[in-house]
Amino acid sequence: MSGTLSQYAEAKVLEHSVGKTSWTMPTTYLALCTTLPTSASTGATIVEATYTGYVRLALSGDFASATLGAPSTIFNSSALIQAACTAGGSTIVGWAICDASGTGAGNMIWWGSCASTVISPTQTPPTFAINACELTLS
Repeated sequence: MSGTLSQYAEAKVLEHSVGKTSWTMPTTYLALCTTLPTSASTGATIVEATYTGYVRLALSGDFASATLGAPSTIFNSSALIQAACTAGGSTIVGWAICDASGTGAGNMIWWGSCASTVISPTQTPPTFAINACELTLS
């Protein structure tokens, strides 16, 4: 599954790249979405999973170095394993990388779709395998 930059992040990258405003490196979290985000979505407007046990997953050192090229790409270098569902359930159709740990908060930086997946207490925790999350800039 590949990701797309949000409008928020696009503006930050442009301003940073011309020396207008520095963009401080964010602490990032992976959110599971039950409605597909759009580039205009924010960390506060995305519709996230509601199963018992769900929290955004902190991303720290989970990505390899970006490749140089056209396009330049970066992949997750470790499996991204969300908290297990202990009750209820959610159908996941997308994901977002946000700069806040709390559900319904912060800015969305990246977003993308994924195969529709039902999360329930009878399944293993939601997991993105190594190299499953691809972020690309061209």
